[in-house]
Amino acid sequence: MFDFANSGYTTVVITAIFNAYFVAVVAGNEDWGTFAWTASLAASYMLIILTAPALGAYADAYAMKKPLLFMTTIGCIVFTALLFFIGPGDLWLAVTLIILTNFFFGTGENLIAAFLPELAKSQSLGKVSGWGWGLGYLGGLVSLGCSLAYVTWAQDQGYEASQYIPVTMLITAAIFAIASTPTFLYLKERAQPQPHLSGRRIIRESFSRLRDTLKHVRHYQDLMRFLLCLVFYQAGIQTVIALAAIYAQQAMGFDTQETMLLVLLVNITAALGAFTFGHIQDKLGHLTTIALTLVGWMIMILLAWYADDRAMFWLAANIAGLCLGASQSAGRALVGLFSPASRRAEFFGLWGLAVKLSSILGPLTYGWVSWVSRGDHRLAMLITGSYFIIGLLILVRIDVSRGRQAALHEPTDI
Repeated sequence: MFDFANSGYTTVVITAIFNAYFVAVVAGNEDWGTFAWTASLAASYMLIILTAPALGAYADAYAMKKPLLFMTTIGCIVFTALLFFIGPGDLWLAVTLIILTNFFFGTGENLIAAFLPELAKSQSLGKVSGWGWGLGYLGGLVSLGCSLAYVTWAQDQGYEASQYIPVTMLITAAIFAIASTPTFLYLKERAQPQPHLSGRRIIRESFSRLRDTLKHVRHYQDLMRFLLCLVFYQAGIQTVIALAAIYAQQAMGFDTQETMLLVLLVNITAALGAFTFGHIQDKLGHLTTIALTLVGWMIMILLAWYADDRAMFWLAANIAGLCLGASQSAGRALVGLFSPASRRAEFFGLWGLAVKLSSILGPLTYGWVSWVSRGDHRLAMLITGSYFIIGLLILVRIDVSRGRQAALHEPTDI
């Protein structure tokens, strides 16, 4: 249910509506607009990178995942609602709010992921993760569908984008608040507090635990190798998520309503991909599932780059949807499989660190290429495909059985 709740934020704010609004209206369609958007996201992800490992270590030591999740949820909801006040030319206010709201979203994403091994047996991690991602895309459909209904009505009334887009931020925040309520009413913190220092040494202890994990990193070589793989292939995925609407409007000539319909359909195919692969990946194998989706991503990039009509672009977008749900759920499940029981939140903090690093690397590359090429979004999209190739090359060197055994036989001195 939390995946259902928070996915409206990524769908409406990051993927479908506010990103294109930021470039076209807030930044006035300047060549640097896309780079400004990706730089704002990069700043928020850098904050997450700096804080996630320590927060994960703190959550493990004190069994505080749920209270921290509640605080990050409130932060994301409040700052998303404040995007309502963004209009033409409000660049620095928009940048500040995006950095804050995306920081709280990303931190909460790490925390909710750390609950996964407590909710599913090792042989069912893929299935349960797939359920979460699938419900997440349905949640994105709800938020985007409600926003689309309002936008359609507002356009019929003759409203400008600067009048109706901000209202979709309030719609998204409200749905997030309502849909996340069951999580805080029913989800239990099953982890137990671990022996730890007391008083004002919490931060010191958190970083001490992180240093211990990094010191013994060779014991978890397959986990760390997969995290490196994740940085590269997620760089491509995060680029598509953050810039899909911008590409559709700038390269393919879509308007706001067409872009929302496109993302709406992609969310349906993404939900199908998450549910379908979630059920078969435990049998097919997490690595095989991820490898298949990376090949699919490469095909999608080539189709989007080559597309000279909307039919081909729609095909590319729906291939992206199928691969998106599958690759996201399989990656999260594999991290759960490789994580020792006593350090799940901390290791999912490392997972979040890898994803956020990729969220800086990929979109910034796209934004920089589009800027220096004076708006050549097709070239920027083609270069994005290289990240999937690198990820696939690293993936083939991972041994799932060895990684699982390392998690089950955690050294006692860690």
